[in-house]
Amino acid sequence: MTDPTNSASLDAMFDELWNIYRYRLLLAVSDHTPRTEDEFTPESLASDEPDDDDLDGVKTELQNTHLPKLAEHGYIEWDAETQTIWRGPNFEEIAPLLRPVDDHRDELPKGWL
Repeated sequence: MTDPTNSASLDAMFDELWNIYRYRLLLAVSDHTPRTEDEFTPESLASDEPDDDDLDGVKTELQNTHLPKLAEHGYIEWDAETQTIWRGPNFEEIAPLLRPVDDHRDELPKGWL
């Protein structure tokens, strides 16, 4: 487990949160696990006003980019074969950042989340 007070570690955590898909995945996993990939529809992960390009590529992006990246950092565990997602061994490092961001969503710049 990394030291969450280390600035490199904080940079990595904010990098994960900066992407709306990864943020919404982490937020959903914080509510309960395990989850399945089917629970994450393009509409639930895309920006507030998704366009067709956004929706078409979401599933591919999840499987090829976002789920592997979150799993690499240990924030989630992901079984690609069963399409199951649950909290990873390092989830507790990023968990304290999830709720405050969500609680203040209306104060953030439009389009940020």
